[in-house]
Amino acid sequence: MLNEQTFDKLYALKLDGMAEALKDQLGKAAMDGLSFEERFALVVDAQHLWKENKRMRRLLKNAKLKLAASMEDIDYRSARGLDKSVMLSLASCDWVRNHRNVIIIGPTGIGKTYLSCALAQRACRVGMSAFYTRSPKLYYALAMARADGSYARMLAKLAKTAVLVIDDLGMAQMTESERNDLLEVIEDRHGSASTVITSQLPVEHWHEVIGDPTTADAILDRLVHNAHKITLKGESMRKRKSSLTQKEKTM
Repeated sequence: MLNEQTFDKLYALKLDGMAEALKDQLGKAAMDGLSFEERFALVVDAQHLWKENKRMRRLLKNAKLKLAASMEDIDYRSARGLDKSVMLSLASCDWVRNHRNVIIIGPTGIGKTYLSCALAQRACRVGMSAFYTRSPKLYYALAMARADGSYARMLAKLAKTAVLVIDDLGMAQMTESERNDLLEVIEDRHGSASTVITSQLPVEHWHEVIGDPTTADAILDRLVHNAHKITLKGESMRKRKSSLTQKEKTM
């Protein structure tokens, strides 16, 4: 009865990890040989781990990543110009702590989205917030926010996100409102948060798709100069994997 009351109180206090660890201890005779301090330390460690895992799950859910990508599962065997040492360095997340950006350039299907989601997932795993969006969806969401009066609130939310992934930048010529919105987002984050940009267009062609030279200069100045640049090349990985799948089916 005493144990049940204790467990009820622990769960009421949202100390689920501690409660589960205590249950585990009560079911193991080997724990009898440990001192109170040692057993209490194990219970506290279990609560800390439970809390960190819960926070990580919340961060990953809020990130809305397009792909369940991870740094550990990146394919370095394919010849696409991906430097493993660079990715291992980025895995430390020091680029996020130092508010630097990452720009990933390459043709369609080469794995840009996967890499961007892997970087964001890694940030979440070490306790940082992240959010994924494709550029057309970002412009649409900001336009809707402006219409319903939540524009400033949305900009503030984006500014507070440690890692913002903007996928597929430059898929179409930007309108005046789109380039102005992008500048607002980038300006708010400049020097205080990190942005990951993926694009099929080389950076030197971004001026053309952004449109207005002055706005383009302002955006690129805040994005490019402090960014890690990853340029991918080669055949579409989606196409290659599809071909391999077809071969396996015919074998």
